[in-house]
Amino acid sequence: MKKWNFIFGAALIFFAALQLFTPAHTNPPVKNDFITATKPAGAITDSLRAACYDCHSHETVWPFYARIAPVSWLVASDVNEGREHLNFSDWPTEADQAAKKLDRINEVLDYGEMPPKKYTLIHADARLSEAQRKEIMDWTTTFAQKLHAGPPSQ
Repeated sequence: MKKWNFIFGAALIFFAALQLFTPAHTNPPVKNDFITATKPAGAITDSLRAACYDCHSHETVWPFYARIAPVSWLVASDVNEGREHLNFSDWPTEADQAAKKLDRINEVLDYGEMPPKKYTLIHADARLSEAQRKEIMDWTTTFAQKLHAGPPSQ
C-alpha cells in the first residue's frame, strides 16, 4: 500500500511540475485575412472557420486542455506547424502566390489530409461532409483559375 501511495504521490508531483513548462498560446495580429480578401460565400466561410481557422490562422480558439501539459505541447505544436504551412491571417497579396496556396488547399482536401482525424475526433463541427469539401474545392479551383489568368486585358 505504501508503495502505491509513493508512486501516486510521485506521479502527482511530476504532473504538477509539467505545468510549469506550458508553451505560449499566441494570436498575433491579423495581417491580411483570407476571408476578407477573397470573400467566399457564407457556407464556405463557415466551413473554413470551423475546420481550418483554429490551426491555420491567428484567430485560434485555445481550449482549456491546451493549457494542460503534456497535451498543451501537442496543441501548440500543431497550431505552430499549421500556421507555418498555411496562414489564413497572413494571406498573400500577390496573385500567383495566392493561387498556389489555393491549389494546395484543393490538394490537401482532395487527399483527405485536412482537417486531420485527431482534430475532428474532438471537434465535431470541423468534420467536413463530402458536399462541403466539394464546395470548398470547386470555389478554390475557380478562384485560383481567375488569379492564374490575371486581370482582364483592355
